[in-house]
Amino acid sequence: MRRRQFISLLGGAALTPLTALPVYADPTDGGGVPVARDDGWPVASVNADKFIDRAALCRMVDRLAASSDANIHAVLVGRNGKLVFERYFRGSDEIPGRIYGRRVENVTFDADTLHDMKSVSKSVASLAVGIAIDRGLIRSVNEPIFGFFPELSDLRSPEKDRIQLFHALTMSMGLAWVEATPATGDDNNDEARMHRARDACRYVLGLAATAPAGQEFFYNTGALALVSAIIRKATGRPLDEFVRENLFEPLGITAVEWARYKGDTDAGGGLRLRPRDMAKIGQLVLAGGRWNDRQIVSKAWIESSTAPKLKATDSQSYGYLWWLGRSLLNGREVHWVGALGRGGQSIRIVPELDLVVVVTAGYYQDYSPQAFQAQYGVFRDVLRGTSPPG
Repeated sequence: MRRRQFISLLGGAALTPLTALPVYADPTDGGGVPVARDDGWPVASVNADKFIDRAALCRMVDRLAASSDANIHAVLVGRNGKLVFERYFRGSDEIPGRIYGRRVENVTFDADTLHDMKSVSKSVASLAVGIAIDRGLIRSVNEPIFGFFPELSDLRSPEKDRIQLFHALTMSMGLAWVEATPATGDDNNDEARMHRARDACRYVLGLAATAPAGQEFFYNTGALALVSAIIRKATGRPLDEFVRENLFEPLGITAVEWARYKGDTDAGGGLRLRPRDMAKIGQLVLAGGRWNDRQIVSKAWIESSTAPKLKATDSQSYGYLWWLGRSLLNGREVHWVGALGRGGQSIRIVPELDLVVVVTAGYYQDYSPQAFQAQYGVFRDVLRGTSPPG
């Protein structure tokens, strides 16, 4: 499946006017006012930020509460380094079990509920690569892929020898790949075949070369099997352990689940976090790699990884496992950086508004336009309730 077809599965068309669709909500939480917790997040008092229209955000919540047709699980807004809005809902969610399980339960979400990140996991893996490069454990993004996998030298070819870490990070390896979607079923896709294979990296690099590396954006979750293994080889630790010590612990993120397959961390979509911790990751990126006056990831990596490298769709580009998009706000374009995951999971960072917006949802098997408009519509409503300073 080409990326121009696959993009609708993650976020929809960024410049199309959308309206948030309503879902269940608990009306007793005080209108989304965040509660101070011992997790490092400073919270803004009611109406402390004059550039946030809290009444507009509350109207959004009222619309979300008015119907059960959609399935938003959480909405959080950070502004100027503080959490200014936080709301959780009750909705249906897939419960972890099998790799592609379909056990669905109704869940009452709250600040302590871990949520499936799906491909938001990829952007976290990008931060891990940056930390490894910052520390000299990986020399650069221009390292040849096969330099990390000498045991797979039998798969080399002139076309594949051109693949670099850069191409895995930008989804431009030029290898054949069928992404997992409801249309492919649980088994008839390369993601499932990769997980069944004895060696996931051998499976991915054994696929046919269909285009020169770097020529075209072609979404390939198999690239993250390579990234995960590269982190393990370069650091001597599985990706989840490396991230826990060097990213999560400095951020004060302690409640984490990250699945592994055959010993390697599922960097493509196996991470579960609290939405408040998703917002921390967004704030880290917004602040150029800093959290609480500590530089966790270099500013150089943040700037490079969130700069556009390839055009992904008519309105979105791709960096190093980060989406770069734009939305219309009062007739002008507002640019954002996004970590986007299947089913409506998103961290969107809007530098010019000093804004971080987190949405979680449960549309894992619903690829309809309505499902994706719901989570993107929440983001648009937040934008409409935010005024630029100055």
